[in-house]
Amino acid sequence: MGVGHDPGAIMNTPFDEALTRYEQRAERDREIMRTLQPAEFGARRDEFLLHVGEEVARFLHALIVARGAKRLVELGSSYGYSTLFLADAARRTGGRLMSFEIDSSKQRHARGEIEAAGLGGSVEWYLGDAVQLLRGIEPPIDFVLVDLWKDLYVPCFEVFYPKLGDNAIIAADNMLEPRYVRPEAEAYRAAVRSKSDLQSALLPIGNGIELSCVWRKPPD
Repeated sequence: MGVGHDPGAIMNTPFDEALTRYEQRAERDREIMRTLQPAEFGARRDEFLLHVGEEVARFLHALIVARGAKRLVELGSSYGYSTLFLADAARRTGGRLMSFEIDSSKQRHARGEIEAAGLGGSVEWYLGDAVQLLRGIEPPIDFVLVDLWKDLYVPCFEVFYPKLGDNAIIAADNMLEPRYVRPEAEAYRAAVRSKSDLQSALLPIGNGIELSCVWRKPPD
């Protein structure tokens, strides 16, 4: 699976059309962000499509399909860029994506794009506090993308960790960039690496992904 915008990589014309809209919006947003001072960007941050990027999204799509993961969780759907890839992966494995977002306007946009891509049947939408909502999710969970407010990484992890199934995968974004979230990223990495049944590696793709896999020793 290529890391560029390859329409043949995921054979779904509505998918490609949705991806094109996202990429066009991302380019427009980048142009605006280049003109902003740091304080202005901070005040307007939620307006912009700050996504994982196509390289990371296609990588996660490939992981899910190869693993055959069926119960997927996305913490922080935002405007739905990563949701698009995760929903398509769920469709391919015959699974289901549970996507969590706290901003109703962002979720509304994401739902519109996912429906337009023909993937609405593969997604369950959750609106509100992810930490609280996660408590109601039944195990097992096969895959988690963590990409919400960085101070929620560890609280969310503490809730979903006991629900992870055998060979489950966790991908946490923004481990390297932006630099101002490094303290939260390091706290998350320490929490993950404290678990004896998780094998983790920091991948220098996108803004830095901490990729963790459940490995439980078979009983004697």
